[in-house]
Amino acid sequence: MAWVVLILSGLMEAVWATALSKSEGFANLVPSIVFLLAMCASMAGLAYATKTLPIGTAYAVWTGIGAACTVVYAMATGAESASIIKIVLIAVLIGCVVGLKLVSDAEATAA
Repeated sequence: MAWVVLILSGLMEAVWATALSKSEGFANLVPSIVFLLAMCASMAGLAYATKTLPIGTAYAVWTGIGAACTVVYAMATGAESASIIKIVLIAVLIGCVVGLKLVSDAEATAA
């Protein structure tokens, strides 16, 4: 369950990061409210996940998911340019997140 919550929290990180950019320094009300709600949900989920997952792994997965989803969304909407190297680097980042999950599962099984 902690992994599911952590993944959802990582997605919420992408939501709050995107809303923050659209809030224009908190001048726009709706994106500012979305930012605050998504940030609270994201942090609460991270806190919940760290009850059973190591903080280093949880934080790396959380930020990796948030960063990858934020960049993919920005490229998909045209807010950021897309390039082959960016796509490859995002794929490597996602691979690292999956690798951390697999290593965590292997360590939990061995213990």
